Amino acid sequence: MALGDGRAGDGAVGSAAVRRLALAAAVVALLAGCQSGAQLTGLAAGGVAGTATANPALGYAVAIGTAVAADEAYKWVGRTREHAEQQAIADAAAPLDAGRAAPWRIRHLIPLGNEAGEVRVLRVVDSPLTQCRELLFSVVDPPHAAAWYSTSICRAADGWHWAVAEPAVPRWGFLQQ
Repeated sequence: MALGDGRAGDGAVGSAAVRRLALAAAVVALLAGCQSGAQLTGLAAGGVAGTATANPALGYAVAIGTAVAADEAYKWVGRTREHAEQQAIADAAAPLDAGRAAPWRIRHLIPLGNEAGEVRVLRVVDSPLTQCRELLFSVVDPPHAAAWYSTSICRAADGWHWAVAEPAVPRWGFLQQ
């Protein structure tokens, strides 16, 4: 069969081989964890493209483009999920006065990373521009002890929001990159 007859996607190596390679790459990406998932996705896509078209330059270009796109998508999903967690903490702390505590919980649409803990208002800071609260919050991670972090939230026109652009804690690695 000529390369063009089967539409360049599977003519050179056969559709079964392309599917097996894609499945193997997906399994490896899942087993490797999140940190190398974008690179493995790019490697798999580049390998499939380079093999299917018999053009290593095209495979390399596809690998780089896919890895960059997958990395940005991964970071966007992470930032979106962490923003939702930060907003859950801010919402739990919003009605509290200094010295008070309340539980907080986040339930994501995809139930990975659902977390909970306690938030405590340390002090209320009033200024002519807005009102802020300094907080301590915990994240319960069974079977380990709860980890505690500090942050601030401030009132805006549409409610209370996280006031720290980049938390100085390793908890939100997505925002540090």
